[in-house]
Amino acid sequence: MTSPQPEMTYENAAEMGLSADEFDRICTAIGRIPNLTELGIFSAMWSEHCSYKSSKKWLKTLPISGDCVIQGPGENAGVVDIGDGWAAVFKIESHNHPSYIEPYQGAATGVGGILRDVFTMGARPVALLNALRFGAPDHPLTRYLTGGVVAGIGGYGNCIGIPTVGGEVNFDKSYNGNILVNAMAVGLAKADRIFYSAASGAGNPVIYIGAKTGRDGIHGATMASAEFTDDAASKRPTVQVGDPFAGKLLMEASLELMASDSVIAIQDMGAAGLTSSSVEMAAKGGLGMDIDLDLVPVREDGMTSYEIMLSESQERMLAVLKPDATEEARAILEKWDLDFATIGTVTETGRLVLRKDGDIAADIPLSPLVDDAPEYDRPHVSTPARAKLDSKDVAVVDICDALRKMIGSHHLASRRWIWEQYDCDVMADTVASSGGDAALVRVHGSERGMAVTTDCTPRYVLADPRCGGMQAVAEAYRNISATGAQPLAITNNLNFGNPEKPEIMGQIVGAVTGMGDAARELDTPVVSGNVSLYNETEGTAINPAPVVGMVGRIDDIDHAVGIALTAEDLDLIVVGQTPDVKDGWLGCSVYADLFGKAVDAAPPPVDCLEERRNGSFVRDQIINGHVDAAHDISDGGLLVTVAEMTMATGGKFGAQIELPDGGNLQGWCFGEDQGRYILATRDGNALLAAAKDAGVPSHRIGKTSRDGALKFSSGDIISVKELIDISEAWLPHLMAGGHEQN
Repeated sequence: MTSPQPEMTYENAAEMGLSADEFDRICTAIGRIPNLTELGIFSAMWSEHCSYKSSKKWLKTLPISGDCVIQGPGENAGVVDIGDGWAAVFKIESHNHPSYIEPYQGAATGVGGILRDVFTMGARPVALLNALRFGAPDHPLTRYLTGGVVAGIGGYGNCIGIPTVGGEVNFDKSYNGNILVNAMAVGLAKADRIFYSAASGAGNPVIYIGAKTGRDGIHGATMASAEFTDDAASKRPTVQVGDPFAGKLLMEASLELMASDSVIAIQDMGAAGLTSSSVEMAAKGGLGMDIDLDLVPVREDGMTSYEIMLSESQERMLAVLKPDATEEARAILEKWDLDFATIGTVTETGRLVLRKDGDIAADIPLSPLVDDAPEYDRPHVSTPARAKLDSKDVAVVDICDALRKMIGSHHLASRRWIWEQYDCDVMADTVASSGGDAALVRVHGSERGMAVTTDCTPRYVLADPRCGGMQAVAEAYRNISATGAQPLAITNNLNFGNPEKPEIMGQIVGAVTGMGDAARELDTPVVSGNVSLYNETEGTAINPAPVVGMVGRIDDIDHAVGIALTAEDLDLIVVGQTPDVKDGWLGCSVYADLFGKAVDAAPPPVDCLEERRNGSFVRDQIINGHVDAAHDISDGGLLVTVAEMTMATGGKFGAQIELPDGGNLQGWCFGEDQGRYILATRDGNALLAAAKDAGVPSHRIGKTSRDGALKFSSGDIISVKELIDISEAWLPHLMAGGHEQN
């Protein structure tokens, strides 16, 4: 018999984020009205955060396989082959709502959770990245939220000893009431030693590993699947509390446990805690589980079955072990001073049976929880097309004045204040970190390396979701290519508003479609990811942000290049643009936003065939030693890219730039046309000839110099040191209490 828990009602279901129809489906699936624990389990597993019920239809259209793919979506993280028997294991995931409610712990536990996703697969994490979106600089919460999130990321990553090597940070008023905190982790494992979560072997023990279970984080997955209202602060108890020192112990213990050959299946307790880990492990194996909740290590007296199953306390894992390996595994966990408890067994019933205080606390079939979870084809309307902005209609601003304002704006100013709070060198294999196009991490003890990046331009996605989704993939592809690495695969984090609104669902459909199209054309399949919906406050949605994390492979990391200029008298070559172009795409650009046109225009189009051709050429030139520095052209356009390359030297080198005769100079200088790079080379003629042979448009725009200035053929000149001072001043000024209008 079941324990004496009250039968649930439609009102109870609504409080847990379930619709009346979903409540009826649950009653039909289990043949009766659920009790509190059973309804809580269904509400977590059927939440948007866990079931992807509004996005599954469209996620299924993404390319997920390829020559390098070992494991695609469906596991804790994606896995790709990077050669020499090594595999990269990686994923990105959101912790948006928790980070707005409690910025330090929300961000810290986001880092801890994504690390567990990686080492659960048997990989040692070697790199962390993040993609952050905060509100307008002059919003009263922006400084507090930025400081708290950055401290949380650094506090967890630095303490656990994993380098934070890259990411991106945007400020925009659309995030005033709903910031975005996306965390990405990358790990390394032997390609033939990947661990999975599907349980097997009826009768095998189910083992609880790690920290004790408390009341923190209960219904966190459900909270992350609902809009914010003005009582957001009241949800603080749903935010988990992280312990990076316990996380370090759990990581080392888990890796040692897997190396001991004791593990059949293993899963971290992330969103929905013990609920999701037990349900997913059993369901993937086509089996069942019988768990005695009285055996679960708890840190608070009197915890109910509902609380134990829905707790999202951190630093916990669930494992199915070989029957004869229990004592060896216990010794490993005790050595690391972590809880180890046999809490149940694998069964052949296809049901999840929970026992508490001598009674049955829950008895439900697993198939409805996973296989029969709702999948909606929500109504959607396409975002209306915007007109192309004619660059003649944008204000003409003096080149140097424009550079000063752009480099010192919330769009482009240095994020050094943030990334210097992260330890990027721990583990001693970081070759290049924040400040360039992509971070570079060496496979320890070898020449092989990985390039990693995160990218998205929300203003493009808002204007044209399909084009913006394509551009996120294309820019990540360029950033990886600009180092000399071969792009391999992507993980994505789809951050959108309320999918029940047709215009928001239209953004999701458009962005996923564009992302899929680009991933197919660029041969970068999607191997993992996360969906974060209902990012709204009082009915106002964020600017959509389908963030792309990409991993690339480079066989000899010593051949990689960065963005910093290395010498004087280098030729500066634009790849992806012919010399006759005397204009540029200013719609949705930083220039247009700062000088009077905002983003109310079409974004630059993306041609993936050109992206692939140009990227392949750039990689070949780098690997063959013909390139000294490379930088893709993105936010701010061509002149901002040149300025960033000079600023990366600390002002040691400058450049002399030939401006075009005629045309619309502001478009040429600051247009954000896609598919372009700037390469610095010692032999421009040879590189131009190679580009012509490859059918790649290119032309020379100038040379590097040692005078520490940007000099233009128009006679304009500006000190690189001045630009550095302007760029570096903005964020410290903001965090000290200053602000600017957005």
